[in-house]
Amino acid sequence: MIEKQHIIDRFISYVTVDTESDPTSENTPSTAKQWDLANKLADELKQIGMQEVTIDENAYIMATLPSNVGYEVPVIGFVSHFDTSPDFTGANVKPQIIENYNGKDIILNKEKDIVLSPDYFEDLLLYKGKTLITTDGTTLLGADDKAGITEIVSAMEYLINHPEIKHGKIRIGFTPDEEIGRGAHKFDVKKFGADWAYTMDGSQIGELEYENFNAAGAVVTVKGKIVHPGYAKGKMINSMYIATDYINSLPRLETPEHTEDREGFFHLYTIKGSVDETKLQYIIRDHDKIHFEARKEMMQKLADELNEQFEMEVVTVEIKDQYFNMREKIEPVMHIVKIAKKAMEQAGIQSIIKPIRGGTDGSQLSFMGLPCPNIFAGGHNFHGRYEYVPVESMQKATEVIVNIAKLVALPETSFKEEE
Repeated sequence: MIEKQHIIDRFISYVTVDTESDPTSENTPSTAKQWDLANKLADELKQIGMQEVTIDENAYIMATLPSNVGYEVPVIGFVSHFDTSPDFTGANVKPQIIENYNGKDIILNKEKDIVLSPDYFEDLLLYKGKTLITTDGTTLLGADDKAGITEIVSAMEYLINHPEIKHGKIRIGFTPDEEIGRGAHKFDVKKFGADWAYTMDGSQIGELEYENFNAAGAVVTVKGKIVHPGYAKGKMINSMYIATDYINSLPRLETPEHTEDREGFFHLYTIKGSVDETKLQYIIRDHDKIHFEARKEMMQKLADELNEQFEMEVVTVEIKDQYFNMREKIEPVMHIVKIAKKAMEQAGIQSIIKPIRGGTDGSQLSFMGLPCPNIFAGGHNFHGRYEYVPVESMQKATEVIVNIAKLVALPETSFKEEE
């Protein structure tokens, strides 16, 4: 349906623009360089014939494909983000194209001995004979979520070029700063004006997701007392030792590397310490709301116990909720998931319905009044040097978008939950 080289060229034109976000910035977008791709996308949408193309002061992009049917059809939307993760550099991305993948090791960088191997990344074997786009081993790729953008733009272009395909009004939205949890913060749901939407932000082909973690971030600050070590007895308080006690008091097996599916975790991702002060940064995740609240309570309780032990406030915990499980907002409108599932079946794809071990703009948008399940974009190994995406998966995701548009426009389509 969608010509392969056209997909490749569009995707590469996006990933070679550095759009890394910055969690320490208070601006939106958090980095000025995100404007480079945002402006490019706005111009491209106008060039392919999209209507009502807008880009606001925070780089949020919206556009409309008008309905071409003479009866009332729900307004649907498709959403992706154009920033890349600050976990690993997205500057100077040099994509490599692997034609007809043979199922063996891929040398990403010979000089640095960086290898993408199916012995470690078994999913590679799903794509024997396919065309893969990889990194050169020194950066991430940016398929999260420039694959999603590629697919949405390509699907809209296809519908514009094939007016015989009937569809209702379609809105698309591209956001900054999703990777730092702010992608939906300034998204104008009322202006977007869709009855529901889909984020194209999943991984493996076939993924269809409508539940995600409840999420919070925590900063644990441990205060010590610095004294000359030669005269420290009974006086020095080494914050790093207390921080170690705090870390070890949390369940060691409830961490990302030991959990899967709906199992929650505590993830310590940054430590910065000295005798005088140590800061620990955590993310807290759980699909179950009760368990999520219990995790937050546990972190505060550990701090209280250490403070009682030292008879002073040596540990403080600041916890901020980030997003919640969108399942409670999707279940009342499950027909929108069923439509996506049907669209995949029509594209010859077996849907993989599973919980997201993370979050998307869709989780926040669902709580803002825009129910928003998540559909695969096709990439694997996000946020690092081993990221890759099969071109055929991007083609199929594009086809799924077109199929959803067609299904929603069918007069006989039922939009009520089946009993």
